[in-house]
Parts: sequence; C-alpha cells; structure tokens
Amino acid sequence: MDIRKVKKLIELLEESNINELEITEGEDSVRISRGAQVVAYAAPPAIAAAPVAAAPAISGELAVEPTAPAELQGHIVSSPMVGSFYASPAPGSPVFASVGQTVSPGDVLCIIEAMKMMNQIEADKGGVIGAVLVEDGEPVEFDQPLFTII
Repeated sequence: MDIRKVKKLIELLEESNINELEITEGEDSVRISRGAQVVAYAAPPAIAAAPVAAAPAISGELAVEPTAPAELQGHIVSSPMVGSFYASPAPGSPVFASVGQTVSPGDVLCIIEAMKMMNQIEADKGGVIGAVLVEDGEPVEFDQPLFTII
C-alpha cells in the first residue's frame, strides 16, 4: 500500500470521531487506531529467544536500591504516538509552552514528528504549565508524559 494513502488515512482518522480504521487492499492491510490499545505479537517458536539467566546479586556497599519515580502533580498531557518531540515550530523559534505559562484547551503545546509528519499536540485542559518533562529533539514513546498542567 502506498505511504501517501496511509498518511491520508491517518489524517482522516484525526479529523473524524472514529477511533479505529482498517482497510484491506488486495493482499495489503492496514489498521490505524487511536487509543491506548497495545498489540503483542508472539515470535514463532524457531525465533523465540532462549531464557536469560538472572544476573548475580551485587553484595556489600555497591548494591543500589531502585527508586520509584516521583509522582507527577496535576493533569498529565501524554504523547499520543511514538516520534520526536519538538518544543518549537522551528529551530531558533520561541517554544510553544514553558513552565509557568498559562494555557487554554486547544493551545498547541508541542509538535511530535512521526513518519515525517508534524503532529501538533494541543492542551486538553486549561491551566498553568507545571513541568515540561521532555527535552527538545528527544524521542518519545506512546503514552509518555510530556507536560503537567496545574
């Protein structure tokens, strides 16, 4: 399936109220979904990885206790996709949102580039930016916290 068709389908999904779209064209099939659905694929038995032995425990003073991540305060704006985070529309331009800035619902907070498409991420709630949790140009994962709004 042509990548331009896939991009057009993504645009149609973003502009509509539907959450999932599946198109089959000959032997090609594409499913585009918005939401927190995670799909797990099982590896064929011939490719399955061998079990990994547990690493020996570190003894003495070198042992480090894992720490729990700090609780984020306020409303969390998460990444709706995997891509690259950009805080401004172009290099050298002012950032869309910074700590202490007041935002309204619909204000652009950042851009996430995915598959050469620039996707504006908008505030879904009004308030004040409490924290920017990602550095400019950094890759982001699906559902990764980007901002807090208090």
